[in-house]
Amino acid sequence: MGKIGSSGYHHGNLRRVLLDAALEAIVEQGPTAWSLRELARRANVSHAAPAHHFGDKTGVLTAVAAEGYELFADALERESHDFQRVGLAYVRFALERPAYFTVMFRPDLYRVDDPDVAAARDRARAVLVAGARTFAAGTAPDRAVVLAAWSCAHGFAHLWSSGALPESVAGDPERTVGEMFRSLFGGSHADGPPA
Repeated sequence: MGKIGSSGYHHGNLRRVLLDAALEAIVEQGPTAWSLRELARRANVSHAAPAHHFGDKTGVLTAVAAEGYELFADALERESHDFQRVGLAYVRFALERPAYFTVMFRPDLYRVDDPDVAAARDRARAVLVAGARTFAAGTAPDRAVVLAAWSCAHGFAHLWSSGALPESVAGDPERTVGEMFRSLFGGSHADGPPA
């Protein structure tokens, strides 16, 4: 198990160092198998540092969820003009940032009413709803259309990242999800996924 810091002294942001230690622990052990004491050890800081910055483990996971939703919303907003592109960004985020993705979609792990979490989550949802309009004839999409589109992106990301799909071993997730979206929703990206 690696350590984030090399000494007990940090020139930069100790909160950032602790969040990085948490992300590392989540990837290696899952979102619940580590302790604040382990985070301190990984970050090479005093055992009191995580509690000082986050209060408790739920506080750490709330900070991870808030930061994850911010990054997620940023990624989705860059592609907000077309749901197929939003869907690709969704899957790309899940595969490139698995620790965030795991925590964000486990609301039992963090404080869902935290204002930072709520604001970033609402930004991401707004992009998903707006993207769903691209295949709902420009009208306000009904909840079923939004849920279908979201479920496709989320379900694919989970299946791919868990290795449940045969293609997960040697395939191209962006090409595969692009083909899936085109077959389900039609679309203009017939030449393959956008770069």
